[in-house]
Formats: sequence, C-alpha cells, structure tokens
Amino acid sequence: MNTLEAVRIALQSLWANKLRSTLTLLGVVIGVAAVIAVVTFVEGINGYVATKIFNLGADVFIVSKISPVITTVDELVESQKRKDITLEDYQAVVEGCTHCEYVGASTFMTGHVKFNDQSIADTWIRGMTPSMFTIMDTEIIAGRALNDADSMNTSKVVVIGNDIVEKLMPGLDPIGREVRVAGEVYTVIGLGKKEGKTLGQSRDNYVLLPITTWRRQFGTHQSIRISAKANGIGPQFEAAQDEARAIVRSRRHDLPGQPDTFALETNASFLGIWSSISGSFFIAMIAIAAISLIVGGIVIMNIMLVSVTERTREIGIRKALGARRHDVMRQFLIESSTMSLVGGAIGILLGIAVAKGVTALIGMPSSIKLWAIGAGLLVSASVGVFFGVYPARRAAELDPIAALRFEQ
Repeated sequence: MNTLEAVRIALQSLWANKLRSTLTLLGVVIGVAAVIAVVTFVEGINGYVATKIFNLGADVFIVSKISPVITTVDELVESQKRKDITLEDYQAVVEGCTHCEYVGASTFMTGHVKFNDQSIADTWIRGMTPSMFTIMDTEIIAGRALNDADSMNTSKVVVIGNDIVEKLMPGLDPIGREVRVAGEVYTVIGLGKKEGKTLGQSRDNYVLLPITTWRRQFGTHQSIRISAKANGIGPQFEAAQDEARAIVRSRRHDLPGQPDTFALETNASFLGIWSSISGSFFIAMIAIAAISLIVGGIVIMNIMLVSVTERTREIGIRKALGARRHDVMRQFLIESSTMSLVGGAIGILLGIAVAKGVTALIGMPSSIKLWAIGAGLLVSASVGVFFGVYPARRAAELDPIAALRFEQ
C-alpha cells in the first residue's frame, strides 16, 4: 500500500464514523486551537505594545515617581512611599541636561467633560508642557497645540481628542467652542488626530491642558512625570539618561551606591518587562494546551487499537499477499498521523476564528504568523506518530494465520 492510499483510507474512516472521529479529534483540535489563539494574541499584542502603548521612540526616556509597569506588591508599596517628582525637578533637568533636545512634564487624572447638555465620562484630563507634543509625537489636525504663553499665563485652553468631538459636538467645528472640564470652562484651541483603540479602550477620549492650569484647578499634590528626548541615539541617549539621573538623584539626596528613589524608563525597558510578562503567559498556556494534545493523542491511540482489532482479518490478508511487517506498521502510522493532522488543521482554523472574533468584538490586537500555523501542523502530526507507534506495532506483529482465523 502506498502513502496516498493509506491517507485515503484514513480519511474515508474519519468520514464514515463522523461522531467517533469528532470525539477522537476533539483533544487535538482544542490543543492546537489554544496554541494558535494564544500565539496570535501574544504576537498581535507584542506588536501593538511596541508601536502604540510604549511608542516612546529610541531616543525618549521617562522619569517618574512610580514605574508605569509594576510587577510585585512590594515594588508598589515601596514606590508609593517615594517623594513626588515636582516641577522644580523638571526645571532642573531642563537646565542641566545638555544632551536632551526636549524636556517635558505631564500629569493626569480622569473626569467628566461637558458641552451644552451633553457629557462624556472617564476622560483623560492631562496637564502638560508644550514640549510634550513633540516628545510624544502628538499630531494636531485642526487649530493649534499648547504653547509657552498658555503655560505662563495659566490659560484656560484645551486640545481635545476625537471622542470629544464625535460624542459631544458631532458635525460642529470644535475650534473656539467652550467645554466644561471637571466643572471649569475651557476654550478649545486644537483637535488631535484620531488614534483608535488600545485593547478595547479608546485613545481619543482626552483633553490636554497647560500643566500650570491643571495644577491650579486640581492642586499641586500629585507627582508629575518628566519626559525627555535626547539629541541622538546610542552614546548621546545614554549620556542624556545619565545626566537626568544624576540631576534627579542629587535633588532627592539619594546616597551613592543606593538605588534610585524614582523610575527611569525607556521604550526598551518597557518592552523588556512586557516580553517577560507575555512570555510567562505564553508558557503557561502552552502547558495547558499540551495537556489537551496528550489527551487527544491517547484517544487516537485507543481508537487505532480498536481499528487494529476491527481490521485483524484485513491485516492477515495483506500479510498473506506479501505485505511485510514494516509495510503494515507504516500504513497504521500514516493513518494515525493523518487523523491527527486533520484535527490540527481544524484546530488552526478554530484558533484563528476565535482570535479574529475576539479582535472584532473588543479590539484586542491579533497577528497570524505562518510559523505558528506550521508549528501547529507539525505538533499535531507528531502527536499522531508518537501515539500511533504502539497500535502500529501491534498490527505489524500479528501472526497472519491467526489473523485470518480471527472473527469479530
């Protein structure tokens, strides 16, 4: 029997016993689907994190009281005990960081924004210096950005995100109109470019105020973040970080040899932390999927043992007609691997469908990788071969005379 004929027999058997085939392949389908879905989500989120969430650029770093990414409770408790980063710290970095091209400061909270009788909740209310528009690459598509005069005069002006326009003033030109931000009246001077969603959360529900105006309305008790853009990458970027670190350490009286009492983060450090978290999640999910594959492999082995029993006379006839031991063994291995491959293919389609369905429903990014599809097929075929060895050996070792005499 050639390979194609063995594959054809395996497919005919699957089709002839649909319910049994479904139950047989269920473990492999679930295992491969889980692997594909997890890989698709992890790859999609990794790419999204790199380009959207932590997109600081290779020459930008942030100094803050608490790191944006906290991984342990002890780290959170220790960070909350630190002194606040102040505007005076920001001014010191502006004056002392010679390798910094731009230095900015920002702070934020959430609140309500109202226009006429319409309002929107959970809006990011951000106070910032004008330089933050350049550092964070914020694009203005109408009106203008905040400027130094706005900060010096604590002007009550705002730049708004696209959600504010769509939900509060659809069809209207927002420039020059007045909105209430947490109860205070502000004049809209600019509109930011639409950015879409991050993991289902809108990135366009924000208002940007001069940081001096923000602090006058909401108080000076909240720590700020200092963002800096170096005048180059490589050595210049390292030098800018060293200068900023030395300035902030001296102002906070951090002793030599002691760790920083603040967080200094770059795009690379954010992505490193995220990769570690996503890597652990990936390993855990792969381990769970492996259990499904093992269960699926055991079911395939049992079904193949049943198949050997059902086809004992057929095996005897083949041996009587000249089939050798390894011919019979190869036939059953091909059949078991074909069954497993069919389950793997269904699992891949199911995993992709689940991933894309979740993406359509909540906006979670996903990215299909060809290597993941190839790995899914390889793993499923390997499961079929591994768990098909024992039934194939049982079939190959049958005595042809005893097999011919066998009756079910």
